[in-house]
Amino acid sequence: MKRFRANGNGLELSIVEWEAASPRATSELATARSADPSTCVLLHGFMDAAESFDLVAPALAASGLRVLAPDLRGFGESDRVGGYAPFGPSAAPAARTSGGGYYHFPDYVADLDAVVSKLAPEPFFLVGHSMGGTVATLFAGARPERVTKLAVLEGLGPPDHPPELAPVRMTQWLDDLASPRPPKKTSDEDALRRLAIAHPRVPREILETRLPRLFHDGAWRHDPMHRTTSPMPFFAAVYRAFAARVACPVLFVSGGPLGWRVPDEAERLAAFANVTHVDLPDAGHMMHWTAPAALATALLGFFT
Repeated sequence: MKRFRANGNGLELSIVEWEAASPRATSELATARSADPSTCVLLHGFMDAAESFDLVAPALAASGLRVLAPDLRGFGESDRVGGYAPFGPSAAPAARTSGGGYYHFPDYVADLDAVVSKLAPEPFFLVGHSMGGTVATLFAGARPERVTKLAVLEGLGPPDHPPELAPVRMTQWLDDLASPRPPKKTSDEDALRRLAIAHPRVPREILETRLPRLFHDGAWRHDPMHRTTSPMPFFAAVYRAFAARVACPVLFVSGGPLGWRVPDEAERLAAFANVTHVDLPDAGHMMHWTAPAALATALLGFFT
């Protein structure tokens, strides 16, 4: 595993790479199609980071895939658009701040478009978890020729919002920006407690291994601006319109009864032209933490 930086949509993103264990030319996945599909891009979810795919990515790399996972803007070691930098020496050389921007879905899509145009010029496999799954769907709908296969890990978007919610969210967003809450330094134990509150169904021993990837030197590895209310409602009809433009086969992976599912899940899945559903019944939403081997098996089966 190695880490490097690449310019996205005006920001530098930190990229984690797991190199293919065998030459791409001899990989079963690489030779299965005339266009080289041997790059797999993993997109993490909200308040997560690229490196937390470390329990899944090695199995993908061992199959002959080159695996790339960016820290999305404002997460991990990628540049931030908020006004607060991380504490201490961990601030260098990554996670710079610029100000004057925000974290809208189109921003993430534009970042991804810029990065893969340099790092994956050929069609590639795209995997997105939770928020990253929504970003992946929007990208695959906007650039259908770029994605060989799309895997969405409980990432069909938030619940549908009524239009009248838009001015309410905009007002709250303006209030949040006007009264920013700077980060407070905290202990590893308190951070672990907060992580357990956010993920009550994930065993503590798993959370302990995830914490260093999300928290360092007294601070969370994300821009505090992510805690503000997004000004834009989420409209399921728009998501379905993007899904309808996805040209490649789609795999939807759910985490069983402990997962996170939207009420209109079936309707959103039906918008894809070619979709397969795999359920990991005991995984829950954070399936890349709790069932990494089963998830890797499902992904590789889908890719081949």
